[in-house]
Amino acid sequence: MRTIFKMTLLIATISTLTGCSKETKLSLPAIFSDNMVIQQNSNIAIWGKATPGTEITISGSWDKSATAAAGEDSTWQAELATTEAGGPYELSFSSPDTTLTIKNVMLGEVWLASGQSNMEMPLKGWPPNDTILNSAQTIANSDNEAIRMFTVARNMSSEPLENVAGTWTQANPENSGNFSATAYFFARKLNEELNVPIGIIHSSWGGTPIEAWIGSKELTENEDFSDIIKDLEKLAPQAEAYDRWLATNESVNILPTAGNKEPYKDLDAFDEFCSDPATNTANWPSVTLPTTIEQTEIGEMDGIVWFRKDIEIPKTWEGQELILSLGPIDDMDVTYLNGKKIGGTEVEGFWQKVRYYTVPEELTKPGSATIAVKVMDHQGGGGIYGEPDQMKIHPKGNDADAIALNGDWKYNVVGQIAGSKLYLFDPSTNAYESRPELSVQLSSHTPTVLYNAMIAPIVPYTIKGAIWYQGETNVGRANQYMDLKSALINNWRTDFKNPEMPFYYVQLAPWNYNDVEGISSANLREAQRRSLSIPNTGMAVTLDIGNVDNIHPANKTDVGKRLALWALTKNYGKNIAFSGPTPDDFKALERKIIITFTNTFDGLEINSDVPNQFEVAGDDGKFFPANATIRGQQVIVSSPKVNQPAYVRYAYKNGAEASLFNGAGLPAPSFTSEETIND
Repeated sequence: MRTIFKMTLLIATISTLTGCSKETKLSLPAIFSDNMVIQQNSNIAIWGKATPGTEITISGSWDKSATAAAGEDSTWQAELATTEAGGPYELSFSSPDTTLTIKNVMLGEVWLASGQSNMEMPLKGWPPNDTILNSAQTIANSDNEAIRMFTVARNMSSEPLENVAGTWTQANPENSGNFSATAYFFARKLNEELNVPIGIIHSSWGGTPIEAWIGSKELTENEDFSDIIKDLEKLAPQAEAYDRWLATNESVNILPTAGNKEPYKDLDAFDEFCSDPATNTANWPSVTLPTTIEQTEIGEMDGIVWFRKDIEIPKTWEGQELILSLGPIDDMDVTYLNGKKIGGTEVEGFWQKVRYYTVPEELTKPGSATIAVKVMDHQGGGGIYGEPDQMKIHPKGNDADAIALNGDWKYNVVGQIAGSKLYLFDPSTNAYESRPELSVQLSSHTPTVLYNAMIAPIVPYTIKGAIWYQGETNVGRANQYMDLKSALINNWRTDFKNPEMPFYYVQLAPWNYNDVEGISSANLREAQRRSLSIPNTGMAVTLDIGNVDNIHPANKTDVGKRLALWALTKNYGKNIAFSGPTPDDFKALERKIIITFTNTFDGLEINSDVPNQFEVAGDDGKFFPANATIRGQQVIVSSPKVNQPAYVRYAYKNGAEASLFNGAGLPAPSFTSEETIND
């Protein structure tokens, strides 16, 4: 995968003045753009670039102004006072020869939303398998100029970048489908309760581990990551050379926009050349399919790869309709037979869908035939990755005579994603083979690379706090996760110059993790629960709204709402129930353990429709199902199989479902009273 990707600074509205002897080259990062929301009642950080020595005046139409001067490195920064929520306003930046004006600015509350796929998952969902509850209705009713979101384009870098790609967008039926669903419902709840504009800076990437979102300084202090951080420091000169080479290739923008919601649809990536049976592929390397791109010599890369295979169509098939089966393809594809398109899946969200394409009768001719598949992988793992017996071609209704398609295929890399752009490599000149070598191949899993590209460039934008939905990728590393969670929170609080910055996160929802009775994700959930010891943090519990068969549960409405309850209570003075019952004390007595809870809000309740989730164990650590009885703010737990219980745990399975709630209907988190977590 790519390394550093330096994006052009966004310039808002420019009016050039005459008579100046020196060009000031005043510019702003993308985060300062039309429709932005800035933090009310604060001294907000504003920055940009200009010719060294340039004097800049910043003026807000709410009657506040500030000045700054560009330093020797061309950067400038200032603090600008804001007033109470309202707008729309204008924000102007003036130098001797240039004025930049940002329009439709709102003063309100600004939050950062980050994490992996459950935060990234858009309001429109990823159909057909990963959908959002009431998605169509929510999008249709989303028109609200007081809710705005800046979505940071996925990107990675071996060292901190200065800018990101993205724009501030107002909530409405045209735009909201691309908003993070969790972040949108969080913003909507805040807006309903506070009646002020809400701005969300959304920076997330599916399938990523927490260490990718932490700065190198913090990770260097962790012995598990210090070596890779040192390697990344040595990579910088190579990365610069790679970026220079990358920029010499043609590129297209792949960020969805109002005018191009499906940027991969009908995207020409040398389709005619790569699907033509006459194209000489002798110098194309070979790969054994099915597999993921990441398991081949290509390695960690998001982009476009062509796969080709020659077969012999029997004479007995002539004139028959054929079925071409390729298994699932991650993420998208277009498939050709002898240069003729016979099918494709060119929109996101169908990475689990098995591809069945029909070959029309008129294309079925005996003799040599070429199957060509354009695979478009826009994030995470990618490729033709199913089971070998899923790859075959046969006459319709007669798969007994099928020709197996698994095995050797030719391939060629013709595109690579870097930030908001897809760079294209001409296969007729083997352009990809001329790329500079990198001693470390980056991926979205590489420590610190997402912090460098997707957090550092928006620092120190003034925010109220952060919400976080991540952890699935770190399952199996619970003890390490607690250290990393603390490092991330401290890192971000330092960078955003807010040592007490609120940080609210989501405890993982139930999912099978290939073993519904296992405890790997329960351990990670316990690490998340114990992270509540970090000041000014809060946790939204989702044990009652998960889907054991889908890692992307559909109910994001309650996830966003539960995160908002923490903020409304802790940061905005609302007197409401904000958390489920939280275990505060464990007392082991003869034949029973007494658990005392806080945040009971009108009492405790056990849902009798859900199997009891309590277990107890003796000193041997062997757990048995237990009976649970409520007494005020306590739950008394016992089992006839454990005479001297030492430990108690609740909902401690990968697929566990909530049974314990408080009077406000909020679920308790999964937990264990064991002193240490056994990964």
